[in-house]
Amino acid sequence: MADVAKEAGVSGQTVSRVANGKTNVDEATRERVLAAMRRVGYRPNSAARALRNGRFSSIGVIISALSTFGNSRTLEAVTAAAAAEGFSIVLMPVDRPSQGEVAGAFSRLDEQAVDGVIILIEQHQLNESEIELPQGLPVVVIDAGGRRDLPVVDFDQAAGAAAATQHLLDLGHRTVWHIAGPPQSYAAERRRDSWQATLSRAGREVPPVVTGDWSAASGYAHGLRLDASATAVFAANDQMALGLLRALHELGRTVPGDVSVVGFDDMDEAAHFWPPLTTVRQSFGEVGRQAVGALLAEITGGRGEPVSIMVPTELVVRSSTGPG
Repeated sequence: MADVAKEAGVSGQTVSRVANGKTNVDEATRERVLAAMRRVGYRPNSAARALRNGRFSSIGVIISALSTFGNSRTLEAVTAAAAAEGFSIVLMPVDRPSQGEVAGAFSRLDEQAVDGVIILIEQHQLNESEIELPQGLPVVVIDAGGRRDLPVVDFDQAAGAAAATQHLLDLGHRTVWHIAGPPQSYAAERRRDSWQATLSRAGREVPPVVTGDWSAASGYAHGLRLDASATAVFAANDQMALGLLRALHELGRTVPGDVSVVGFDDMDEAAHFWPPLTTVRQSFGEVGRQAVGALLAEITGGRGEPVSIMVPTELVVRSSTGPG
């Protein structure tokens, strides 16, 4: 740092401010210091910095079901939000969200010196009655409505499902069928419960629920067996809706002429399905920002009362829905 200060013609304190990303340095001076760093080959020593200030600028993420669309997009958003705050991510996947695996993931993250942990496990096992989380690290949970003892960030799943169901009723459909996600998923449970409650409030018949596994293949299989009287279907995600569209096409049932279809997620490809899919949009970027923001507040300010942050969803109407 002394070499950089001499090369740039500034004080060692100014070099320290630039190296630590402080904002109280004018832009011209910052550029001069950065150029001097490059010339002398200076690299900030993150280990020394952590020993000095007790922070590692690293966040652990414990995640299950990395392959699912929602989890992968949420992880991408968390990574981007952490990077914007100058933090790196240490990813710790778990095969099964059991007490042993989650506790083991915590221990490994603690060994790797992270400042806090974000948990992205949507299964019911994360409920506080089934998994006891170790103490000692700030924690924020994404998509786990069963917990009340930790900060939770989630999409407003219920409002999104209600909007999808009500949209189909408003188009004149007598009732709405539902392809639900897997029973162990909090998101699937909230979407299913909200669909059922919306039909009940409207005084409509609630058809038997069928359960998929988030995959297009399961949507296709249920589509081939769809009741002949069904004129409207709300699928719990876009991938199952895609499989349903193919099945209806093979059966000669037009969309939306014979059957209207709504999905959930608004994945990038949804606008390019045929027909373009009406769906519920989730702002993954906002969930990532809120989760990282809540964790950093806990890291810097200590644990206060657990907060629950609900990120709104939005119905996006396209061509896959029409009058009943």
